[in-house]
Amino acid sequence: MDEFLRDQNLAWRVIVPVAAMVIITGLALLVRYFVYRWLKKMAGKTQTEWDDVILHSTRVATLLWCFFLGVFAAVHIAVVPESWEDPVGTVSPILLVVMGVYTAVVVLRVLIDIYIAEVASKTPSPLDDMIMAALKWIVPIIGLFSAVVLVLDMLDFEDVNERFVVPTEDWLRDPGRWIAILGLVGLALVLLATAVIPKVIQRSVQRSRGDQTDEEVKKRSDTLSAVLVASLQALILSIVAFMILDKLGLNVSAMIAGAGVVGIALGFGAQSLVKDIISGLFILLENQYRRGDVVKIADASGLVEDVNLRRTILRDLDGTVHSVPNGEIRVASNLTKGWSRVNLNVGVAYGTDLDRAIAVANRAGRELAEDPAWSPHILKAPQVLRVDSFGDSAVEIKILGDTRPGQQWPVTGELRLRLKKAFDEENIEIPWPHMKVFFGREAGEAAPPQPGKKKS
Repeated sequence: MDEFLRDQNLAWRVIVPVAAMVIITGLALLVRYFVYRWLKKMAGKTQTEWDDVILHSTRVATLLWCFFLGVFAAVHIAVVPESWEDPVGTVSPILLVVMGVYTAVVVLRVLIDIYIAEVASKTPSPLDDMIMAALKWIVPIIGLFSAVVLVLDMLDFEDVNERFVVPTEDWLRDPGRWIAILGLVGLALVLLATAVIPKVIQRSVQRSRGDQTDEEVKKRSDTLSAVLVASLQALILSIVAFMILDKLGLNVSAMIAGAGVVGIALGFGAQSLVKDIISGLFILLENQYRRGDVVKIADASGLVEDVNLRRTILRDLDGTVHSVPNGEIRVASNLTKGWSRVNLNVGVAYGTDLDRAIAVANRAGRELAEDPAWSPHILKAPQVLRVDSFGDSAVEIKILGDTRPGQQWPVTGELRLRLKKAFDEENIEIPWPHMKVFFGREAGEAAPPQPGKKKS
């Protein structure tokens, strides 16, 4: 009878904790299902990506927490022999530490994914993209290391603790703590500079825009943001690196003094680099050109793809990329600043009624400016300015018109097309180069005397 009761008690000691684990885990999974279903429905109504990132990144973590709650309840309800109490009593704290570290890693990964989706993709600097990509791997490694140290510290392994945990804890107190703080502060400042400075510059340029168009304001703010963000990032990383080296026990003062001597030595041999940086500084301050402008500089012309303190990168119509040191720029011709101009010469035959040809050309320019497809690009309708010159085969008529920046080439091409059609309809000839060659004599002209023959 006693054995039967003992077996029953043992069965209840097993059944109750297992039942509690199953019930609590099931309830947690049910709540999780309805919560995620509601969140997914709400996320489908928004245009942002951060809510989708959160849902995707936290699915596994919340699933593990559901099982952890069941195990946690079962461990606390279970009645175990007295000899098992200490080992079983450490299960819950260890599981709690592991789940806490794992949850912290998941939260940090979610924040990183949100930054990548919402901020990094919109910033001009690639540094924050590289930092976030590195952190996605570094954060789990740090989390795993922290969990191992904490779990070993909780377990009663004297030899392991003395050899591994205690030295690790001492290093984490100092200098590890300060290195972590400096690293986090430096990372926060770099990301803050990358995310905030472009917005501050955009607002500043917007306030002082004057008569600049929205496109010009965007070009200038993008150019200044790229240069200023890169400079601040380099400055922040340098300062943080020196401070971390100092915490590691290295003589930073000697390193800075040595770097200063090397810098002076390099300065004498790198005068062209200093010249490039000074020229680039004036290019940016004076707003000579920006990314997205079409310019002519140092025997090269093309679209400005990038400009910084040292060099300007252009891409011409052939797709060739020109890298021009700023110190080599003597004259910078910006073809797309403020407004642009159609400057077209059209030749008509010498026998053409010029008044009629001018009227037809003005009509073609006026119709082009009134066309809904082209009117947004035109500031002043193209019209004849004057009879420009008498060419070898034609009378040159000059046509001018103002366009928005960068629109002079497509507008000029469309104007040529319309002028050709209008001149054809009005039978106005656009001649090609030709010359007259005479052989023999004109009618009524006396033949020249032949040598050796006498007149009769």
